[in-house]
Amino acid sequence: MFIPKSIVCLKDYSWKQFHADLVAGLVVGLVALPLAMAFAIASGLGPERGLYTAVVAGFLISALSGSRVSIGGPTGAFVVIVAGIVAKYGYDGLAVATGMAGLILIAMGLARLGTYVKYIPYPVTTGFTSGIAVIIFSGEIKDFFGLKMDKVPSDFLEKWSAYFHSFSTFNYYSFGISLFTVLLIVFWPKGWKVPGSIVALVLAAAATTYWNWPVETIGTRFGGIPQSLPHPQFVLNSWIAIKGLFPAALTIAALAAIESLLCAVVADGMIGGRHKSNMELVAQGVANCVSPIFGGMPATGAIARTTVNIRNGGRTPVAGMVHAVVLFIILLVAGPLASHVPLAVLAGILVMVSYHMSEWRSFKFILSGTRSDLAVLLVTFFLTVLMDLTVAVSVGLILAAFLFMHKMAELTQVKALTYEGTGELGEGLQIPEGVEVYSIHGSFFFGAANKLLQVESSFFKKPKALVLEMKGVLHLDTSGLKILEQIRLRCRKQGVRLVLVGIHSQPLMVLQYSNQYQEFGEENFRSDLASAFKDLSKT
Repeated sequence: MFIPKSIVCLKDYSWKQFHADLVAGLVVGLVALPLAMAFAIASGLGPERGLYTAVVAGFLISALSGSRVSIGGPTGAFVVIVAGIVAKYGYDGLAVATGMAGLILIAMGLARLGTYVKYIPYPVTTGFTSGIAVIIFSGEIKDFFGLKMDKVPSDFLEKWSAYFHSFSTFNYYSFGISLFTVLLIVFWPKGWKVPGSIVALVLAAAATTYWNWPVETIGTRFGGIPQSLPHPQFVLNSWIAIKGLFPAALTIAALAAIESLLCAVVADGMIGGRHKSNMELVAQGVANCVSPIFGGMPATGAIARTTVNIRNGGRTPVAGMVHAVVLFIILLVAGPLASHVPLAVLAGILVMVSYHMSEWRSFKFILSGTRSDLAVLLVTFFLTVLMDLTVAVSVGLILAAFLFMHKMAELTQVKALTYEGTGELGEGLQIPEGVEVYSIHGSFFFGAANKLLQVESSFFKKPKALVLEMKGVLHLDTSGLKILEQIRLRCRKQGVRLVLVGIHSQPLMVLQYSNQYQEFGEENFRSDLASAFKDLSKT
């Protein structure tokens, strides 16, 4: 379970596969270059933070991954939460939160919780992913149109209000570069190895430098990019700050787990493989522990870069490690050249990222589904956009859980079996005189347990026996057990025999572990109605 795929794949590795992984790694490295810088800038950090993350975390994720082909690095999913942490605590706070999230991910993997991440409802993931896409798009309006603004408000509505008030500072050069980037990415031939985003970046940087266009660049805003990784540095903050950052760390860990395992599932479907979910969480955890030591930000599996890797022949973790090495070489050799890159290019790239991330097809699909799923989707979406991602995910999960419990409670039915002959009782069965029979169908949990209280209406008729047919009950929890105990005590007080028929293994185990099995009496458990009626006819 905890052996990385890199070790497994190397057992039958070949030069032919190395060549394919090398080509795939080169292409993915070029794709990741502008994205890494763009995600860092959108998060309120310098572009070098994104490159450090793609190099360090990207290499570790591939080396330790539970997936053969997943590519790791900074992603759009973290933009909202990272920007909030940076605005409140600065980079040191982000480093602490990222390290804490890494420890949480490692603990999740070692506790084998990887298989449980799949239980997060689809409307919740679609809702917050679409909300993040809207926030990323909103954050790029300033650079896309070249607006002159001292500070962009963090609140969504205030941000758009500030944009409208500043639109008179519209920069035609910035808008032209952004629009050119979007069109080039859209119409760039998909079969070509060099990605359109890299071509747009190089052409825009060259044109801006040659003609001295009046646009903001990485150099004018951030002063360029260092040509090396920073020295390792352990950032320790106060205990008060750590406690304040813990909710953010939980959100980072949850997003990293969801994104990485979703990425692994998508990759499995493309290559016909099978990932190790718990090993994947451990890999993500280690990467997020080490990334801030080298000046990085949170990282996780990136679906788009993983897809590029697969389509270009990558089939082992070597491709992901090559992609990280390629980015490191670019950092060493071409770091100073990045200062000429217009921010409008990165804005155009992120606008396309937000479009692909918007999940608009999934959004439309859920809109035509059930009202409960629609409610979860819209609540999660609007809370992500208007309030906070942590609040959105928490409320979305709680709402989805309550709506699911309501559905399960509605499906649980308790009804009296009153007629004879064929039908619900079965061929030739007849209810003995003085016996009440109730059939229970569905999950007998706390949300539906009170439905069984209607059985007590039988006491007004003072039956000699009460039969509960439970062959339709597959699950019993403590609340359901408590109701059964109440009925048993009431029956004993009234001198009514209580018989349980067709009980399944899980409810039976609950009765045995709670010592209620002995209280009911072994003679009051029957496998079917026929044997129960035969026994009751003798009394």
